[in-house]
Amino acid sequence: MAGQTYMGIPREEIPWYPIIDADLCTNCNACMNFCTNDVFAQGEFTTIVSNPYNCVVGCNACVHECPSGAIIFPDKKEFVKILQELREKYKSLV
Repeated sequence: MAGQTYMGIPREEIPWYPIIDADLCTNCNACMNFCTNDVFAQGEFTTIVSNPYNCVVGCNACVHECPSGAIIFPDKKEFVKILQELREKYKSLV
């Protein structure tokens, strides 16, 4: 979803997307089957995050679908701080 914005902020500047812990991923594809935004793809040995900026800002529902706990998101408190800084940076463009 390149070129999209969130609250007037270019989506590509918002660091909200999952990371897969390859040591925990069992390649079960639960996340791929759950996410309708094409965030995940089949990698050679594990599932990969192929389209991180397709992830809906603030959504982490796929975490609950992963039976091995391999999906990690940024800390929400830290993320809120980053989002506030980005909103300040882009407020004149909104």
